[in-house]
Amino acid sequence: MSTEQTPRTGPFSYALTRTLDAPAETVWRAWTTPDEYARWAYAVPGSVEMDVRPGGAWKATVATPDGDRVPLTGSYQEVAEPRLLVLGMDRPGGADPSTMAMELDARDDYRTTIVLRQTCDTAEERDMAEQGSTLLLDSLTTYLDQNATRS
Repeated sequence: MSTEQTPRTGPFSYALTRTLDAPAETVWRAWTTPDEYARWAYAVPGSVEMDVRPGGAWKATVATPDGDRVPLTGSYQEVAEPRLLVLGMDRPGGADPSTMAMELDARDDYRTTIVLRQTCDTAEERDMAEQGSTLLLDSLTTYLDQNATRS
């Protein structure tokens, strides 16, 4: 696995890139299957619902390290299996959802490059979202590594 932080593409944007030791289809399933997503994305078991199609809704309740539970909701804006997933994330008090794009590029039959991109309204929102996305990628990497060794 390799990790890199790409230059920000706008004043309040970020892009995180990693090469994962898993095929693109495996990474796609991890992001789009409720049971799998709950195992690595800090979601409360049973809280994840996904209707993975453009306009379909998703929701999950995330458990934070300090014990708080944060409900998240949104919709899928673009779905191009197994290479692109664009999510709208509802923001309390925000008029428009925040948008995150997940892009997958199969490097070969065993490795996939994942890029997460998001643009936020403020530097503080960007920094928090980037930190959260980094934690997600760390957890996804661990999840994929553990599942590969069981196969």
